[in-house]
Amino acid sequence: MGLSSSSDTVRRTTPLDRLLAGAGRAMGAIAAAPGAGRPTPRPAGPTPPSALSEPERRLAGALMRVNHVGEVCAQALYEGQAATTGDPRLERFFRAAAAEEGDHLAWTRERLGELGARPSLLNPLWYAGSFAFGALAGRLGDRFSLGFMVETERQVERHLAGHLERLPAADVASRAIVERMKADEGGHADHAEALGAAPVPEPVRVAMRLAARVMTETAHRI
Repeated sequence: MGLSSSSDTVRRTTPLDRLLAGAGRAMGAIAAAPGAGRPTPRPAGPTPPSALSEPERRLAGALMRVNHVGEVCAQALYEGQAATTGDPRLERFFRAAAAEEGDHLAWTRERLGELGARPSLLNPLWYAGSFAFGALAGRLGDRFSLGFMVETERQVERHLAGHLERLPAADVASRAIVERMKADEGGHADHAEALGAAPVPEPVRVAMRLAARVMTETAHRI
C-alpha cells in the first residue's frame, strides 16, 4: 500500500475552524483576565495620591466598566473578521488589532480593580453579539469589513473623547489609559483606510450608533 499524500493526511483549515479558534481565544482571554503585552499607561511625572471622593470613584468605575466592555466587543469583532476573511494579510491585520485591544482589555480590567469596581455582568452577551457582527462584516467582503472597522474605531474615538471630559480631573490614572486607547483606535482606523476600506452606508452607521448607545447605557450600570 502506498503512502497517503500530504493532502490526505493534513486537513486544511476552513473558515469554521478559524471562527471556532477565534472564539476560543477571545473567550479564554476574557475569562482569564490576560496580561498586557505593553505596560499600563501611567501619567507623566509623579502620580499624586488618589483624591477621589466616593461619588467620583463610582463614576470613574462605571466609565471604565463601559470602556472594558468596549474592549471585550473589539476583541470579538476583530476575531470574527479575522475568521471570515479569505486574505491572509487581512487576517494578520485583524489579529494584530485584536492583540492591541487585548492590551486595552487588560489595562481597563486592572483599573477596575484599583477603583473597586467590577466588570459588566453581561460580558458574555456583549462578546457573542460582537463576534457575530464581526463575522457577518467579514462575510460581506473585505472592503466592507475594513469599512466597518473604520466606522467602529471612529465612533470609539468619539466615545473615549467624551469619557475624557467626564472622568474626574483627579483620576489621572484612568485618564492616561483612556488617552492611550484613543490614540490606538485612531491608528487602527487609519490603517484600515489605507488597506482599502469602503465607506459604510449611513443606515449601517446609524444602527451601529444605536447599538453602541444601548451597550454603553447598560454597561454603565450592569
